[in-house]
Amino acid sequence: MKEILLEHFGFQSPIVKKLNGYINANYLVESDGLKYIIKTYEYDKEQHAIAEAESETLIDLHNPATSAYPKPIAFKDGQFVKVIPLDGQPTICRMLSFLAGDFLGEVPATEELAQSLGIFLAKLDLKLQKFDSYVFRARQWEWDIQFLHFNKKYLNDIPNAHNRNIVNHFMLQFEEHVVPKSLELRKQIIHNDPNEWNILVNEGQVNGIIDFGDLAHTYLINELAVAIVYLCYDKTDPLPWATTMLKAYHSVLPLKENEVEVLYYLIAARLCISVCNSAHARQTDPDNNYATVSEDAAWSMLHKWLKISPLGVEMTFKEALGMPLSPIPTTEDQLTRRHHVLSPILSTSYKRPISMTHAAFQYMYDNEGNAILDAYNNIPHVGHSHPKVVAAGQRQMALLNTNTRYFYDLLPTYAERLLAKFPDSLSKVFFVNSGSAATDLAIRLAAAHTGRKNIMVMEHGYHGNTQIGIDVSDYKFNNKKGQGQKEYILKAPIPDTYRGPHTNNDGSAGKAYAKEAIEIMEKSGMPLAAFITEPIVGCGGQVPLAKGYLKEIYPAVRKQGGVCISDEVQTGFGRMGDHFWGYEAQGVVPDIVILGKPMANGHPMGAVVCTDEIAASFGKGVEFFSSFGGNPVSCAIGLSVLDVIEEEQLQQIAKDVGEYYMSLLKGLQKNYPCIGDVRGSGLFLGVEIVQEGSLNPDTQLAHLIKNELRNNNILISTDGPDDSVLKTKPPLCFTKENAELVVESIEKVLKSR
Repeated sequence: MKEILLEHFGFQSPIVKKLNGYINANYLVESDGLKYIIKTYEYDKEQHAIAEAESETLIDLHNPATSAYPKPIAFKDGQFVKVIPLDGQPTICRMLSFLAGDFLGEVPATEELAQSLGIFLAKLDLKLQKFDSYVFRARQWEWDIQFLHFNKKYLNDIPNAHNRNIVNHFMLQFEEHVVPKSLELRKQIIHNDPNEWNILVNEGQVNGIIDFGDLAHTYLINELAVAIVYLCYDKTDPLPWATTMLKAYHSVLPLKENEVEVLYYLIAARLCISVCNSAHARQTDPDNNYATVSEDAAWSMLHKWLKISPLGVEMTFKEALGMPLSPIPTTEDQLTRRHHVLSPILSTSYKRPISMTHAAFQYMYDNEGNAILDAYNNIPHVGHSHPKVVAAGQRQMALLNTNTRYFYDLLPTYAERLLAKFPDSLSKVFFVNSGSAATDLAIRLAAAHTGRKNIMVMEHGYHGNTQIGIDVSDYKFNNKKGQGQKEYILKAPIPDTYRGPHTNNDGSAGKAYAKEAIEIMEKSGMPLAAFITEPIVGCGGQVPLAKGYLKEIYPAVRKQGGVCISDEVQTGFGRMGDHFWGYEAQGVVPDIVILGKPMANGHPMGAVVCTDEIAASFGKGVEFFSSFGGNPVSCAIGLSVLDVIEEEQLQQIAKDVGEYYMSLLKGLQKNYPCIGDVRGSGLFLGVEIVQEGSLNPDTQLAHLIKNELRNNNILISTDGPDDSVLKTKPPLCFTKENAELVVESIEKVLKSR
């Protein structure tokens, strides 16, 4: 390098120090008391054109009165970019003036500094508006946000499956929210990399910027998206810092509404680019710490960004810039509109109903701009709007959707994958499009196989909204407005070891409760077609069946010639943590299993799994056909759910997070006698609220807790015969941090009452 400096610049005894670099080698040069930067690149025709265009940009920006930008230094022959042999290889070389100052990453962050950065970048972009280059117009690469999709090739380099899917989610959101508006967004050349090690600060003010190697002709608003990432990614709450800089930028270079409307997604996109390239760099060049120096901070902000509502960010930014906000309809107006076309019998949750607009993983976003932690909804099993599930549905909808009277590979493929989760005896599956339809079909299968009609059901059990579903649901038919218990229905007492007469959950209570149920069967003189129950009785108040219960009652049912049905609509697919299916906790194998709710993550899908013998009995009757059951789109989505459960190890997460969640709730129980019982398994938990010193339900307090948490943007609900049991069954991507927040919030309510 010293020989090159002597030959091409006339430097006699320069001091040369190699600097960190990402895709090129940089050197600090000192000669005759002055400092310079030498930048070198492996020779490439495109890179050569880019280096020349960058030099032209800096020459155009140069102002003798200020040193805010590096100045290109000419070689002896007057060129600013030359190809020189270096270590035997043709190498692109350039020299720039050295800018003095502290890096933004080295000084304490202040509001004034954030404002200064916004103003500085706006002034730079105003100058760059006057410059154009076909080189930058033609440049397409992964560090330009408009080409976010180029980074998809690095997704598999991200080792953690859930993190990988968060990036996938934001890439999908970019396609949904930014791409359709892309032709309307202003474009120009921007710096494109105002990170904390490119921004120079002097006496609390930004006074310079270096490294123009990422110059791009792209959306103007991308300049702010990039700058916000690097200003905010180490901040506890990034939004106030982003707003401060945005407002300052806007005061110099006014933004347009459509630019502000996509900024949330552009910020997320830049974070995705950063973590994708860091992951790829770790795979290809593990010793290059410069390429991964900001990775942890980027991941941290990406997770924080998920917890912030996209609409909330847009509203915050617009309000700060004095832009008009869309009016938010009142609850009363929405109820009036709803009831004009829908019956009021369709209830809403909470005293103050919520109007939802978006959702992602364990977060939901309302029309007021709030991000809401979902600790309640168990249907989005692997997470709201999971990108792998969404993509599976989109892909298949674009190819084929038909019915089971035609051959298509997805039907047997999904059936085989699903049945592999069951013991060999459960070998046939019938697809429908809801858990309720599955219950209906399961009862028909039992009747066809046994030639009987009588069913034993569980006290407080719930199995669906069809007429048969209601007939076998004590929760519905025993309601004061219900239809009453049909003559062919027998009811087993709920084996509740908290409220019931048998409380020793060592197996003895299970035997005692089973004995009572068996006596009811035997005294009825009505041989059973089937016995149906959930492994945890949800509407009964999240009540797990007493240990050993099913081991006692299943043989008695079969002795009568009846079949045993396990309703896994809520407990299945790994939610219970220790087991993939709820019945496994009882050490039994049912004859028929009902599936629904989480099966397709919110897409309407249900199924009945049974033995060969039961399927054969049903096959002797009229043809079974479901127009939508097992269609290609449903099968594709169902497969994706199984994939995500395995890839993200969600059953293990349900176990680990569920046990931690349970321990926190039990810890709370020790200090608050109003918590009578904490029960459940995995991420299927119930907290019984009682009047202190008794078993009397405290419905009013349970509702207070539920609604106060809703007011603090946390969703749980209540259930049980007296609606006094807090229930929490979140998506399986729920975290220990989320569990802590829920329990801390419950404690705040209990302390303040």
